[in-house]
Amino acid sequence: MGHTVGESARLTGQTVRTLHHYDRIGLLVPAERTP
Repeated sequence: MGHTVGESARLTGQTVRTLHHYDRIGLLVPAERTP
């Protein structure tokens, strides 16, 4: 299992909202999703 969105945001200096936006537009796609 990888990182949560919050952990990824903290590690990259981005916000959770930004990472979700990147996912929506297809710029950054998560390797897996949990329910």
